[in-house]
Amino acid sequence: DEARGAQAPLLVTEMTPLEIIASALGITSVWLTVRQNPLCWPIGLLMVLLYAWFFFDARLYSAVLLHGVFAAMQLYGWWQWRQGVDDSGRRPVSTAGRNEVLIGLGVALLLGLALGLAMARLTEAVYPWPDALLTAFSLLAQLWMALKRWQCWLLWILVDVLYVGFFAFQEYWLTAGLYGVFTALAVLGLREWRASWTAPT
Repeated sequence: DEARGAQAPLLVTEMTPLEIIASALGITSVWLTVRQNPLCWPIGLLMVLLYAWFFFDARLYSAVLLHGVFAAMQLYGWWQWRQGVDDSGRRPVSTAGRNEVLIGLGVALLLGLALGLAMARLTEAVYPWPDALLTAFSLLAQLWMALKRWQCWLLWILVDVLYVGFFAFQEYWLTAGLYGVFTALAVLGLREWRASWTAPT
């Protein structure tokens, strides 16, 4: 990294208004997702746009890319949740088959490795490899969430725990705390979505 002229990681110890607002919106969005409320998508859209700005300032460029794609996926998820609704007016929770899970995880791994290599060689991104891998698996979790696969919460639990450590290491304490809350909400989401999923008979 020193040979490429990379700067030292930017460490932030003071919480900014942008970080506070984005964190509050993030918690609200995930809580609404757990409750299967479609308002989670417009609130989530605003949250990811604010966090894209925050991560750009922090030079976490994979995270910027992640949140740019998340913005599009918020719109996709909002549209998906309006398709195939049941008598309750909601799209029912579904399950991902074995092949879908294995292919999804494999593609996410390859995407993360390719993105990490690109970020390490072409940019001055801070921590390009963990940033890129967490980005790739977050995208997979977000896709499964848009499709209302209950397995999205299993993946979110793993990703969120890793994000807690990632941001705490960089002293982004409020964001680390936010992902701690996300982890707890993911556990709740897993329980509620599994309970509402009706397995085929």
